[in-house]
Amino acid sequence: MRLTDQQRTIIRGTVAETFGVGAHVWLFGSRVDDNKRGGDIDLLIETDQIDVDDIVRAEIAFLVKIQMKLGEQRIDVLLDYPSRKIQSPIFLIAKQTGILL
Repeated sequence: MRLTDQQRTIIRGTVAETFGVGAHVWLFGSRVDDNKRGGDIDLLIETDQIDVDDIVRAEIAFLVKIQMKLGEQRIDVLLDYPSRKIQSPIFLIAKQTGILL
């Protein structure tokens, strides 16, 4: 995994701060592979929040806070939540191939 311990701690803490302590976060994509270089940080955040407006506000807050804490980085976020009506295959792929932080 190509994240430092400090980066993992910051990501987990910021997810808990913005989505709640029950939220889970997976790193997936190229950053999971130690043999690759570069690449953005791909995260799947699973929250138990139901209200879409609250989820959108939490996502915006997360992106602002994580950029402030990690510095300017390309970060892609997928959000999974109980009231999601359509489940794209990327969610399953992210969980299967990703690493729970």
